[in-house]
Amino acid sequence: MRCPFCSNEDTQVVDTRSNPGTNVIRRRRRCAKCDKRFTTYERVELRMPRLVKKGGSRTDFDRDKLVGSMMLALRKRPVATEEIDAAVDRIEEKLRSLGEREIPTTRVGDLVMRELARLDKIAYIRFASVYRSFESPEEFREAVQEVKSPRRKRK
Repeated sequence: MRCPFCSNEDTQVVDTRSNPGTNVIRRRRRCAKCDKRFTTYERVELRMPRLVKKGGSRTDFDRDKLVGSMMLALRKRPVATEEIDAAVDRIEEKLRSLGEREIPTTRVGDLVMRELARLDKIAYIRFASVYRSFESPEEFREAVQEVKSPRRKRK
């Protein structure tokens, strides 16, 4: 592992912790040259299904793009980064467990909506307004009602 500070390749693992349930291993490392410490994460790499967009084009799943979308909805909201990472891990796990080679992006959007509803109601509304292309205040009201009464069936 290369040191992110001085690019030295001689680093030592100081501490290793596995996170049960997420299949992620956290390693604290120390650079032998500059003596700075940093954290790395190891995650099992499994093939994710390809995404089929509304127009029919296909694209590879991109975890960073998913995190970016969620971070945008959660901007200036009191949600820890660890909670966002855990939500993205759950979405990835669900997509893998489907066992399909291709998945419509609408299915991913629905999973994101479900996770955002758990994390933060305001972020849910923000994401829903873009994802569902709200065009009127009534559509905002309906989304707020969904958040207030979660038993109601979502469209």
